[in-house]
Amino acid sequence: MYKIATLNKISPAGLSRFNEAYIITDKTEEADGILVRSQDMHEMEFSGDLKAVARAGAGVNNIPLDRCAQEGIVVFNTPGANANAVKELVLCGLLLATRNVPAALDWAKTLTEDVSKTVEKGKSQFAGHEITGKTLGIVGLGAIGRKVAAAAKALGMEIVGYDPYYVSGGEGISVYTDLEEMLGICDYVTLHLPANETTKGMVDSTLFAAMKDSAVLLNFSRDKLVNDMDLAAALETGKVSQYVTDFPNDNLVGRKNVVLLPHLGASTEEAEDNCAAMAADEIRGYFENGNIINSVNFPKLDMGTLEKGIRLSFIVKDMADPAAEILKMLSSVDVQVSKVMASRRPDGISYVLVEAASENVPSLLFEGENGAKIIKYRAIEK
Repeated sequence: MYKIATLNKISPAGLSRFNEAYIITDKTEEADGILVRSQDMHEMEFSGDLKAVARAGAGVNNIPLDRCAQEGIVVFNTPGANANAVKELVLCGLLLATRNVPAALDWAKTLTEDVSKTVEKGKSQFAGHEITGKTLGIVGLGAIGRKVAAAAKALGMEIVGYDPYYVSGGEGISVYTDLEEMLGICDYVTLHLPANETTKGMVDSTLFAAMKDSAVLLNFSRDKLVNDMDLAAALETGKVSQYVTDFPNDNLVGRKNVVLLPHLGASTEEAEDNCAAMAADEIRGYFENGNIINSVNFPKLDMGTLEKGIRLSFIVKDMADPAAEILKMLSSVDVQVSKVMASRRPDGISYVLVEAASENVPSLLFEGENGAKIIKYRAIEK
């Protein structure tokens, strides 16, 4: 029996994926797995029973990934599950900015008398632009970026993109290898990148200087991508005509030509259902078959469904050849192995999955040379 704890409210569409082999609990100290949305887990203490954390969403900056890896806790996210919801809000933000809708709405709320006549006299101050024929630059061509590209292209926009890891899926996007060169031709720029040490503050004075004059910048990824001080300077000079973001902060509230949305990107019923269901399936796939798919702190390893017999799951550290060393260990206790797969992190933590013919696998304690050791071991039976 596995115990699954929930942080934040998790959609019933996800919780219903767990069968009678699982118990939903609010006691994280007893949990084998945790489902989380936005709650900060960096200061949490993890019990020795915790095996997996699944984030019902894409961003994982609220989870201590390296600490989890060191403790043998696999962290999953749900890439693409909320992509359509974010895509639609990006399009909304694009239209809000180009047609000056927020300012127009604020002005309309002030009208008290002779409304029709005042509207006809005052509406010209909010004249905007059409997006057809304009160039949209997409920085980051993952699941969301590609959906934005397809939708904007259908609306008549010219699409260019930048992503060092992009592999074409037939989207017809003109991909640039030089970000500054791409920015110089874009009327609109939208960011779709993870927030990490490499991308933190990457949109700075250098990139603002490379942008086309009066460009509109949209950020529906993470606020940490943009240097707020450099953004303020770009807005002041008109280099950036408007900034639309889903991540308000103290530096942005009340600033002219800034459109703030209260982190609504994935806030649709459909997205919450999709993310929760995907997160639940990832935990079940790991607990019941030993498979790791969509992990952000371990490489992918998929041995398919365990139909019968037993699988042995090892998270190990500092083994030069994890598969060979585990096989040697199993051979020493007469365990017959029919299949083995292994994956490795750059820091020396590895994951090994073994399918064994033996029905009676002994408890295993192993300490190898040079401090090599097993961090977590599980036997999975059908």
